[in-house]
This record gives sequence, C-alpha cells and structure tokens, in this order.
Amino acid sequence: MLLQINPVNPQQRLIDRAVKMLKSGAIICYPTDTGYGIGCDLHNPKSIKGIMQLKRRPRHKPFSFMCSDLTDISQYAHVSNTAYRLLKKNLPGPYTFVLPGTKLVPKVMATKQKTVGIKVPTHPIARLLLETLGNPIVSTSVQIENDDAILADPFEIEEYIGNRIGLIIDADSIYPDPSSVIDLTGDYPEILREGKGDVSPFR
Repeated sequence: MLLQINPVNPQQRLIDRAVKMLKSGAIICYPTDTGYGIGCDLHNPKSIKGIMQLKRRPRHKPFSFMCSDLTDISQYAHVSNTAYRLLKKNLPGPYTFVLPGTKLVPKVMATKQKTVGIKVPTHPIARLLLETLGNPIVSTSVQIENDDAILADPFEIEEYIGNRIGLIIDADSIYPDPSSVIDLTGDYPEILREGKGDVSPFR
C-alpha cells in the first residue's frame, strides 16, 4: 500500500496511520536522508526476522537502527564523553555511528562484539515517525542482498517489494546516497565508510 505524505510538512494523521501499522508488527518503507529505507519497530523480533528474510541477510550481519535524539541513543548504546561530544556536534545527520550496545538492544540486532549501528535522521517524515512511535526503528536500504537494484521512486519500490511489506510511504523520489559510517567504540573515531556525511570531523 502506498501512502503519500508531504516530505516537508508531514501530516500527523498520516504518520499516525503508519505508526499504528508499525505497532502492529508491520514492515514499512519510509524516506530517510540517504534514500528509502525498510524498517519496523526495534522491539518486534518477529518483524526484524521478516526483514532479514526479505533482504536475504545472514544473522551475523545485523541492521542499524534510527533513534530520535541523543537521549534515546543513550538508552541503547554506551556513549563515552568523547563520543557524546562528536554525536552532539554531528547529529541529526547522514551518519551511522557504531557504538557498544546496552542490554536494551534486542539480541538479533547486536553483533558478536555487542556493538550497534545507530542513526539520527534529519528527514521530517523519519523524525516524526520516531517521535510518534516512541521507539527506535530498524533501518536498512531498499536494495536487496545480491541484487543491483537501487530504487529511488516509491512506485518502483511498490512494484519490486510491495507485496512483501505492509506500507510504502510516498515522499517523492530520493536517490540513494549511503551514510558515512563512523566507529566510536575505541579511544579515537575510525571511519569505516565515507558516504554522504562529511567525515572531516572524525579524522
């Protein structure tokens, strides 16, 4: 199902519909700073496993997830003073930060090293989804493993995976531009991938 939502000023009543589906265990497709993402409520293990099947993703490669702000991050990750300063200065933004996870993180979402990948989006729809849901949302690209399809248009996404997910939020075309990935688990930041976010603050 396609649900058209204004990408600049999202209508709360439409966001409420999407959140109701998330709470019921639905997998949805939604806009982010770096392209369309597939996600579900972080606290629904059955839905997370559904995304793993959809993406053909092995268990040892968990997804990242989106938090609404720094306070939210501190519930799901151990944040050192150095990491806190960097997060405060660069979020929200097109970054994925790797941090040590807390016990609140579902086991299916943590690596063997017990680390997690966390984002705080700037996209108005993603932000309002998080605020309304009150929980983090799993975040992974629309691109399916072992498939070169990079989809930027909601109608293409519907044609590709529409029958396998509950909802696609139509917020116009967004060309995928992967986030920069920064590891903040050590004493110094480590740039794991250079993407959309400026990495100069982490050098």
